Amino acid sequence: MTAIVAVRYLLTSGFFAWATGKVRPGLYKGLEPQIRKEIGWSLASAAIYGVPAGVVAWGWQQQGWTRIYSDFADYPLWYLPLSLFLYLFVHDTWFYWTHRWMHRPKWFRIAHAVHHASRPPTAWAAMSFHPIEAVTGAVVIPLLVFLIPIHVAMLGTVLLIMTVMGVTNHMGWEMFPRWIVHSSLGNWLITASHHQRHHDEYQCNYGLYFRFWDRLCGTDRGISSHWAR
Repeated sequence: MTAIVAVRYLLTSGFFAWATGKVRPGLYKGLEPQIRKEIGWSLASAAIYGVPAGVVAWGWQQQGWTRIYSDFADYPLWYLPLSLFLYLFVHDTWFYWTHRWMHRPKWFRIAHAVHHASRPPTAWAAMSFHPIEAVTGAVVIPLLVFLIPIHVAMLGTVLLIMTVMGVTNHMGWEMFPRWIVHSSLGNWLITASHHQRHHDEYQCNYGLYFRFWDRLCGTDRGISSHWAR
């Protein structure tokens, strides 16, 4: 599972880094030493993410311990999108509050500073975490599969969204056009132009997928407007 997580990271980050070179030539110029560190920390994080992922895979296939199901008849079809939203919302909630915790001075120095050492972040920075932070990120989805039923296809969708948004929100440019970023939907979703403001100002925009908790807690400072095309 560690190998799978590592390959998934390398392929996804590698693709969007390649796309960055095509869409924004020279954006990562001079950042090669930083990118090497991002890859190193990310592969270390992949080793940590792989442990609970391996437990889930074993528990599902060999023991039937998890709430993952593969037969669409087990639950109503309307439950498929609901389970997807539940997983994303719970994950987003966990991320928001642990992320704010990581910005407390002590824990920022110990752990989260590794992630913010990417200045500016690149497509390779999505998993560039200190091991302590990697542990906080690695446990939530594996814990949820023991608590909330989810079809294996929806679980795959959760992992896809998690991976793609993690990479694209750090790659240094906004891939969505202005009309989407400033739409009613865009006003509630995290995009690169929203998360970049977190990396610029630190004490705002803590969310992962949604802006719900940022808005509720008064930590949403909007997007970096010069990013949206």
